[in-house]
Amino acid sequence: MNKQLKFITRTVFAMFLVLFFAVTMIQFVQADELRANELNGRTIKNGYKVERGSILVGGEPVAYSTPTGDSYRFVRQYSNGPLYAPITGYFSHLQGASGLEAAMNQDLSGIGNAQFFTRIMNTLNGVEPQGSSVETTIDPAVQEAAAAAMNESGFEGAVVAIEPKTGRILALVSTPGYDPNLLSTNNDAEIIANYRQLEDEPSQPLQNRAIAGDLYHPGSVYKLLVAAAAIEAGAATPATEFDNPAQLTLPQSTAVMQNASRTTCGSGAKATLEQAIVLSCNIPIAELAMSMDRDEVPNMANAFGFGQDVSIPLSVTPSQAPIPADQAGTALSSIGQLDVRATPLQIAMVSAGIANDGTVMTPYLVDEIITPDLRVEKEFTPTEFSKPVSSDTAHAVAEMMEHGVSNPEGLAKNAGIEGVRVAGKTGTAENGQDEAGNDLPFTLWFTGFAPVDDPQVAVAVVVADGGGEAYGFAGGSYDLPTAVGKRVMEAVLSE
Repeated sequence: MNKQLKFITRTVFAMFLVLFFAVTMIQFVQADELRANELNGRTIKNGYKVERGSILVGGEPVAYSTPTGDSYRFVRQYSNGPLYAPITGYFSHLQGASGLEAAMNQDLSGIGNAQFFTRIMNTLNGVEPQGSSVETTIDPAVQEAAAAAMNESGFEGAVVAIEPKTGRILALVSTPGYDPNLLSTNNDAEIIANYRQLEDEPSQPLQNRAIAGDLYHPGSVYKLLVAAAAIEAGAATPATEFDNPAQLTLPQSTAVMQNASRTTCGSGAKATLEQAIVLSCNIPIAELAMSMDRDEVPNMANAFGFGQDVSIPLSVTPSQAPIPADQAGTALSSIGQLDVRATPLQIAMVSAGIANDGTVMTPYLVDEIITPDLRVEKEFTPTEFSKPVSSDTAHAVAEMMEHGVSNPEGLAKNAGIEGVRVAGKTGTAENGQDEAGNDLPFTLWFTGFAPVDDPQVAVAVVVADGGGEAYGFAGGSYDLPTAVGKRVMEAVLSE
């Protein structure tokens, strides 16, 4: 009998220890993770018990809470909602949260660890709980310029502008967009109807094309990584020459590669790496990539951020640059096709790293967290993401990009700004064919930075469907995204 009692006692004690450990994990170790989980509806409901902090752009609130007379006590509102929706996201008691509303929820709702003692003092003093505010890195003038340039032409796509020396994100635009006010009312029926309408919209306005979604083939902007890999490895210089045929039959394949011009890269029997970048030629770049190990360019892409998890603190879908299976795949991947896909943020990071002497800074969207009594609770500072290339390599690639703008024959010449040294690269990506065998509209890119001698901004622009119906779905990268990028750079440099 004593043995049985001892066994039961020990079993109960062991179960108590397991229960104590589980409760400790849930209440303390995993508490922040559980509160941040987007499936935790209680977090959203609890958020309406306090006055949620504001999201600030240039010191002005673009997302804020207003008192109401209903059971929710507050309603979330957005000034100029569509302009800042890719940044703020929405906060809805029925649909959850997205954007900074989700990523910074603990601070905005006042439940973060940093506010623990503040919560205790407020409780003791009978002060109503209130969340902290989040000051973003966004420059309102640059954000407005980027959004206007995209919306005025009816473009579907995205724009990202980064400060190369710090990684601060100056603009983050995704078009077409939506108004988060449609999802933040306290009327359930309205929220359901509005959300369904947005979800059913073929243009997918809820998708943040700047950092997520289906990703895009980068096309010729990916050639910057081929050039960087070759120069860094000593496999080429800007003056290295390549055979210059008008067509190239890919190894072990019947596929034929051509330059976008459907002619040779320039008029000579040979073409240099610089010519290939300035004129955006495919064949010399493919020849260069096939002369190196198949993993050389993907490894360089990875060093710039491809395949890596990035949080700004919005979650960013990793860009893709897998190692090609064969030489034909190497050739196609080198021009940003096949399985290579990228976000505009990633392409902006490539240009920013080249602009910043080969050092890529971690991109970030939040400058400060500010308490209700206006104290700076936390300040975010620049951090290095990677050093993929030497300063010499970065300068060599930057010089070729600058010639792509300054050369009268350069495909990026429309990015030129009078009195400013601008570096740029265009890209046009193919997207296969429809069921009838017709080519699908191209994806159009521009990326670059300015001024070359003291970079203040690096930009990436993507325009889907060849610019859309207004351009017969057949617009060119030399003018449409390039004009947008120029406008964004001018907005930064005019301040």
